Amino acid sequence: MSVPFLDLKAQYRSIKQEIDPAMQGIVDSCAFASGPAVEKFEKDFATYCGTKHCIGVGNGTSALELILRAYGIGVGDEVITVTNSFFASAEAISLANATPVLIDCREDDALIDTTKIEAAITKKTKAIIPVHLYGQCADMDQVMAIAEKHKLIVIEDTCQAHGALYKAKKAGSMGHAAAFSFYPGKNLGAYGEAGAVTTSDDTVNATIRMLRDHGMQEKYKHKIVGKNERMDGIQGAVLAVKLPHLDAWNDARRKHATLYRTLLKDNPNVTLFTAHDDRLSNYHLFVIRVKNRDHVQAQLKEKGIATGIHYPIPIHLQEAYAGKWKRDDFPVSEKMAGELLSLPMYAEMTKEMVREVCETLQAML
Repeated sequence: MSVPFLDLKAQYRSIKQEIDPAMQGIVDSCAFASGPAVEKFEKDFATYCGTKHCIGVGNGTSALELILRAYGIGVGDEVITVTNSFFASAEAISLANATPVLIDCREDDALIDTTKIEAAITKKTKAIIPVHLYGQCADMDQVMAIAEKHKLIVIEDTCQAHGALYKAKKAGSMGHAAAFSFYPGKNLGAYGEAGAVTTSDDTVNATIRMLRDHGMQEKYKHKIVGKNERMDGIQGAVLAVKLPHLDAWNDARRKHATLYRTLLKDNPNVTLFTAHDDRLSNYHLFVIRVKNRDHVQAQLKEKGIATGIHYPIPIHLQEAYAGKWKRDDFPVSEKMAGELLSLPMYAEMTKEMVREVCETLQAML
């Protein structure tokens, strides 16, 4: 049996009767840039996350950058984040003209190692960006306690954690602001590029609304220098249709993850990440660690099992930051980068598919 890594067509078929008229409505109204559909989604998503505001923007990277700019973080400032993440977690800091300061991740869960944050704080530090990687929230109690002690802003990188929970609190509601990506493959995915900021800070909300729209509060009156980062109307319409399905989709992913864990837990050649009891992952990804990862991945491909690697090169070893860090600076992330393997994970998978993946993997380890 072939098992795809992700099947967006299966999701589309399940909601086609809702999606098609919503998209046609945008075409009929010609509300292509921002508009009522975006406003509806912003209101609905703020309510879902438990925040006062949601601001739709062009993508998750821009969401991070605009939050930094809204807090006045820029030249001469430092922002702490984790090296085991997608490049955008640090890239957004650089785009805001601030300096990314990286720290290592924890080996048990691949999340930011909160025990290393304070050692990275200097007089120039202005913010911390914890990443809710693979859909499991970072240790937000520790992050918020450190931030309060040192008077720092906390910006949640929630780009993979739509609907995830930390001690009953929704991802995106715990920091001072949070950035979401709605890239098509995300648990809540648009039909193109899209992102959002959630916050309960009225000033930040107002500032980001200006920043995303060329710095305007009124048409042709530019109060500040901004960008063109408005969410498209079609993306707002698609996301508004999908949002009511998100919890059910996440629940389905959790069931698949439970089966994966049951079937793989006794294999000494497979390392599973800790699923913390005080958190509820949305399982955007189901990631394991295996030796000889590239060989294992190639063998799975031959058997029709598609997999991914998130992420093969830690941020500190990317060419874009050459000369700033060196190999062995963050040993945990470097070690894991050669072992990480993402197994198929999407709501529409069947139990048979999960079993096929595990049986195929077990046979070669």
